[in-house]
Amino acid sequence: MENIRKKYEELLGFVPENIEKRLKLAALSDETDAIEIIEKYREKLIYNNPLDKKTQQLVHFALLIGGMHKEPAKLHAKGALKAGATVKELFGVCETAAITGGMPAFSLAVDCVFEAMEKSV
Repeated sequence: MENIRKKYEELLGFVPENIEKRLKLAALSDETDAIEIIEKYREKLIYNNPLDKKTQQLVHFALLIGGMHKEPAKLHAKGALKAGATVKELFGVCETAAITGGMPAFSLAVDCVFEAMEKSV
């Protein structure tokens, strides 16, 4: 399970609380192999993808904003910063959100970027 934690630390700089819960529940229920399979699938789609890490994180951020999922969107905004995205690029996602999701999506995206910047500094 430590290998899973390391992947999240590489990507985001920490292991998100929801991932820790997954790992703990899998251990408690003696289903760690299920988590290994899920994470292997995730690894294949993220790490063995033609998109670089920064682009992956920007896409994740945009898709999560489109679904109005604040907490995971914040994680991926932070991940995008860690992967080298600029504030200008993140604001580009915010602008696109305004077109595709209206002002509520734009406002949510802006909030997520600010919170990601605060936690990255």
